[in-house]
Amino acid sequence: MDDLLIRTTLHSDIDELLKLQERVYPAIDPWRRDHLEEQLNMFPEGQLMAEIDGRVVGCASSLVILWNEWSDEHTWQEITAKGTFSTHNPQGLTLYGAEVFVDPEMRGLQIGHYLYEGRRQLCKTLNLRRIIACGRLPGYLPHSKDMTAEQYAKKVLWGDFTDPVLSFQLREDFRYCGIMKDYLPQDHESCGQAALIVWINPDYDPSRPTALQSAIAASP
Repeated sequence: MDDLLIRTTLHSDIDELLKLQERVYPAIDPWRRDHLEEQLNMFPEGQLMAEIDGRVVGCASSLVILWNEWSDEHTWQEITAKGTFSTHNPQGLTLYGAEVFVDPEMRGLQIGHYLYEGRRQLCKTLNLRRIIACGRLPGYLPHSKDMTAEQYAKKVLWGDFTDPVLSFQLREDFRYCGIMKDYLPQDHESCGQAALIVWINPDYDPSRPTALQSAIAASP
């Protein structure tokens, strides 16, 4: 899309992002303004937004973590410090995808793909080993009485079901790793469950520090 711009989020974008999130997730508590401010202060380059003709149409937020601290089951509230991103650790090797959403009126235009591509480019630029995220399973609710979330996810992998989020993530070259239980309890469509996914950076160079580690070493 020639008129689509993926750029870092600015403090001046917060009002529009809050309005957009309310439209995308009417049944889930929206972010707080001060939390968005903290995210931008903590890790500005990790906060991306999509814009078309000056209109905010999507968002992708992330932080850097030490994955071995979180590899067991965790919740969104825990790993993001309730959305403040105070768990951001510039010594880490993992870019953690905390949120992605797209304007419902603009779906089908590959905006989500370009936001994911923006994350992949950020991962490469920072020389991080991987991207990890926990994606919603919004198609699970109608099947929840007949099968576990794990069984549902497997049927998505096998092509028996199409899930609006997990199927998209698989097309974006992410690997399914398992289910995180009670990840986001207020997510009724997913029954609180989430799919743990990973993308491995093919350009990661373990012989050199990440860009964030180098910045720390160079600071006074």
